[in-house]
Amino acid sequence: MVLKVIHSINDNPSISLRSYCSDVHVHSHDYHQLVLPITGKLDMCVDENEGYVCQKRAAVIAQGRDHGFSSVDHNQFLVADIPSILAPELKELPSFIKLDDSLLQYNHFLHRSLLQGQTHHNSQRQMLVLLVQLLKERFCATKPIDHRIQSAQNYIDRYFNQTITLAEIAAIAHLSTRQLSQLFKDHFNTTPLSYQIEKRMQHALHLLETSNASIESIAESVGYKNLSAFSDRFKKHFGCSPKHIRQIDK
Repeated sequence: MVLKVIHSINDNPSISLRSYCSDVHVHSHDYHQLVLPITGKLDMCVDENEGYVCQKRAAVIAQGRDHGFSSVDHNQFLVADIPSILAPELKELPSFIKLDDSLLQYNHFLHRSLLQGQTHHNSQRQMLVLLVQLLKERFCATKPIDHRIQSAQNYIDRYFNQTITLAEIAAIAHLSTRQLSQLFKDHFNTTPLSYQIEKRMQHALHLLETSNASIESIAESVGYKNLSAFSDRFKKHFGCSPKHIRQIDK
């Protein structure tokens, strides 16, 4: 039996333990996915590339790629669903990769954390950001960035907590707004204003975890004068409220 479906998630990354059966499932999704080994073997086909996940091998399934999988053995795998905005570089990785000792050690850490119930929305996001960084260091070639887009990125990084417009960023980069949006998406797989929101949310999360500042002052420090608007955006981004993060960290 062959099933073909398309899966979607929101902006929140997640990691879970999954097992697979002998049926062949074919689908794609609008996010990246990593399949990491625990026990057993999973035969896979990603687009035209055939391979497997087993022991020291993992699969990288980029956004939009059709893939099928099946297994006849007892099996269990770590499966990470990662929004493309968090890791645009994953689309450049090969479909099947060999895990070195450091990656295997981190894979074991993720597995233990799941078994011990230590993976709420916030911690999952941080653990997967680190996993992506480890993969980038090993498998992603450094790609030169267009100096105009670098100027735009630097401007957003500097003024992320202020009200800036697409036209303003485009002027800094000496591009039209249309050119800016296209080139920025080519480099970072997101829009300039979505990139700014990501910067705001990550900074807010850092302050919630590491400072005693009030939620109201944190909201203002990342560019939100309205606490309700900040809380709504934060919850949409991370899957929980700023107040919830504070309660977890106490």
